[in-house]
Amino acid sequence: MSFIHPDFLLQTKAARRLYHEYAAAEPILDYHCHLPPKDVAENRQFRDLFEILLEGDHYKWRAMRAAGVAEQYITGHASPKEKFLAWAKTVPETLRNPLYHWTHLELVRYFGINDSMSASTAEAIWEKANALLATDELRAWGILKKFQVKAVCTTDDPVDDLAYHKTFAAAGQTAKMYPAYRPDKALAVHQPELFNAWVNKLVAATNIEVRNYNAFLDALKQRHDFFHSMGGRLSDHGLSTAFSTPCSEAAAGAIFQQVRGGRAATAEEHAQFASVLMLHFGRWDAAKGWTKQLHLGARRNNNSRMSSMLGPDTGFDSIGTWPQIDGVAGYMDLLNSENALPKMVLYNLNPSDNYAFATLVGNFQDGVTAGKIQFGSGWWFLDQKEAMEWQMNALSNCGLFSKFVGMLTDSRSFMSYPRHEYFRRTMCNLLGRDMENGELPDDFEMVGGMVKRICFANARDFFGLTL
Repeated sequence: MSFIHPDFLLQTKAARRLYHEYAAAEPILDYHCHLPPKDVAENRQFRDLFEILLEGDHYKWRAMRAAGVAEQYITGHASPKEKFLAWAKTVPETLRNPLYHWTHLELVRYFGINDSMSASTAEAIWEKANALLATDELRAWGILKKFQVKAVCTTDDPVDDLAYHKTFAAAGQTAKMYPAYRPDKALAVHQPELFNAWVNKLVAATNIEVRNYNAFLDALKQRHDFFHSMGGRLSDHGLSTAFSTPCSEAAAGAIFQQVRGGRAATAEEHAQFASVLMLHFGRWDAAKGWTKQLHLGARRNNNSRMSSMLGPDTGFDSIGTWPQIDGVAGYMDLLNSENALPKMVLYNLNPSDNYAFATLVGNFQDGVTAGKIQFGSGWWFLDQKEAMEWQMNALSNCGLFSKFVGMLTDSRSFMSYPRHEYFRRTMCNLLGRDMENGELPDDFEMVGGMVKRICFANARDFFGLTL
């Protein structure tokens, strides 16, 4: 039997029934990803297995470095085939790492290849996969159709003109692509060179002469409105911790002027300025019925030498240990006190905080919108079987698992859609075990109905996207 067989990860009869009868056929709403909109709009055709499997995948790059692979074969000047062969040689070293599961799910689901990847099978896999990549079925649009992807929500800077979203919308595809508003650079007053260059781009995007803080807000609001006109219904923020430091509008204006003059904000001023802006962003989201996503806790670019050589998102990030709950609770409470708290999804990167997050979201449910504040799925280092179970158990014990909006790829790769299958199998295995242990009713319509909703319908109904 192939390693990836029909009952992979499904350890009980109940789990197998839940997955095959209720989960497997559900479509995908990929409400947070980092797919390049250009690749989606232009129906990218991947030239070879390196491009679709390894290009930009820092999960795999980290594993290769740990296995002793030289950087030349990871991000360096080696040929695409040489880089793929280096990865294939690494795969057997990844036993018990989720990469081993993901890689073999990808081989089966995209290429129908059941062989285990290794140095000895690499040549045959390379040839077969490359031949299939030359077909329309494995171009970008074909992949979205193959995996029943109803919509992807990309992650976009407010200064982006969203031209590729317009192009794709005009292409008449069944799948949709919507932008998500990610204004992280608007908070970077502690880095005046970066901040001022970005503000200049904001000026160009809006034709608003940003001479002061109020004009800065006007320009940001204009872009928020533009994203809404393009079908965007989500925002996103990648933060070490949430900001909730008291600060007046006048003080924020003074900080803005100083930074525009070239002086970096102090740590305290940065926290104050970011706190004020985050309140504005929250109000705008609430007024439009958007969902705000907070990705919290990543400690980025730890290896300064390599990060300076290769740039961000190249495999040198890890889990941070900052206190999280006071900042998030304070931020949500400030918005809630104004009756301006939007729907939210909180993604926690440090599993030691899972129960704190799972209980925090219960403080701000409003009795109107089911699951208004979501404890989001495990992300980044936690989007694997064990940590998915941790997140699901914390949510189940402290809230309503039945209202969970489920999985997302959070990926730059078109090869990541089997992660939804991986999540669904993990979820069905967890629930099936409970059923066979007598901890859940032997009622497949009830439990299976919940499974179906978590796979797709909860997200469809929650985010309000046009599908």
